[in-house]
Amino acid sequence: MSGYFKELISGTYSLAVGLGITIKYFTQPVVTMQYPMEHVKMTPRYRGHIELVRDEETGASKCIVCGMCQKSCPSGCITVAGKKPEGSKKKVLTTYRLDFTKCSLCGLCVESCKPGALDFSKDYNLASPRKEDYIFDLLKRLEEKS
Repeated sequence: MSGYFKELISGTYSLAVGLGITIKYFTQPVVTMQYPMEHVKMTPRYRGHIELVRDEETGASKCIVCGMCQKSCPSGCITVAGKKPEGSKKKVLTTYRLDFTKCSLCGLCVESCKPGALDFSKDYNLASPRKEDYIFDLLKRLEEKS
């Protein structure tokens, strides 16, 4: 019979300790975010997928179609194409494709870009069941932002 009371007292004690912890945290502010309505503020050093940087003077991309980003990418996820218009000295970017399913976010493409035409985006909420949604046309995305 003494084992019964001993177990009853230890169970009541553990219940009181658990309720004490619950009451303590019940009175503190909530730290949970309501995800679809609230978004996390991204830190300045967050590295999402790459994006093209706009030239302030011309409004076009800073990319000079040198292909260094494509050559330095170990995953082979970048495809760059350009053409040289007649009478112009420089190439013009026509296609910049990023296959984010292959990208390892190593940042070698951003480091190797001498004109500073690439930077990391702040996009973090990338979710889709389709592979095609992760193949980005970065030139088209840059034009849509303007």
